[in-house]
Amino acid sequence: MITTPSFTEHFGTLATGYDAVLSDVWGVIHNGVAANTEACDALRCFRERGGTVMLITNAPRPGHVVVKFIDRVGVPHDAYDGIVSSGDVTRAVMAERPDKAVFHIGPERDLPIFDGLGLDFVPLEQADYVVCTGLRNDEVETPESYRAELGELRRRKMFMLCGNPDLVVERGEKLIYCAGAVADLYKSLGGEVLYAGKPHRPIYDLALARVAALRGATDLKGATDMGLDCLFVTAGIHAEELGDRHDPNLSALNRIFEDAGITPTAVTRRLMW
Repeated sequence: MITTPSFTEHFGTLATGYDAVLSDVWGVIHNGVAANTEACDALRCFRERGGTVMLITNAPRPGHVVVKFIDRVGVPHDAYDGIVSSGDVTRAVMAERPDKAVFHIGPERDLPIFDGLGLDFVPLEQADYVVCTGLRNDEVETPESYRAELGELRRRKMFMLCGNPDLVVERGEKLIYCAGAVADLYKSLGGEVLYAGKPHRPIYDLALARVAALRGATDLKGATDMGLDCLFVTAGIHAEELGDRHDPNLSALNRIFEDAGITPTAVTRRLMW
């Protein structure tokens, strides 16, 4: 039986003794429309006390492109030291396959992930593998919109690289399907999938390597698998599942942890110092 950790109202009470924080981005420090001022202040306070903050995100774009987006929604630069994206991991995997023809599933806004790789993008019938960065029109489509297309990919036994393992993401008050939902459907059809971001290990390895370089030295499941302590923020993409963004249902919270088979170090309603 998994026991719900006690709620922590202030990150500052946990911060002592930690040298670095790997912080999720969407749903923690912004909601796709505006920055979460309290969360940004908490990360800034941690840095002012000598800590290193590395943002980790399943955005299927290079980290430097993500920085431009979080600039626009108001996330201040002094709240973090660097950012690692699933787009960075995706680029690394694709760079290891330089002679392969690629079929892309995703919106045009994700195209910067491919800049400088010199890859050959082709129709499905000519591709060696597929990279999925999202739904082509995530305002109206669902993963089921792709079932026939994925069936054809499976018939051809094509490998899929998933550039964003998230199933859904907040966009303001709305939940939007992500590439992970399409990849999961493909996997359920028997397709082979490599997930580039959280909660899978490659993005954590890259983030910790960058922290180590800086110091000279949200995902719950990924953090636990890496042996990292985890602070679970309820006022993110799971808020609706929990009944109330500011007063989550403990039974529902327990079910999330039981389904994942893990318990975080602590739980907080929102990230604040």
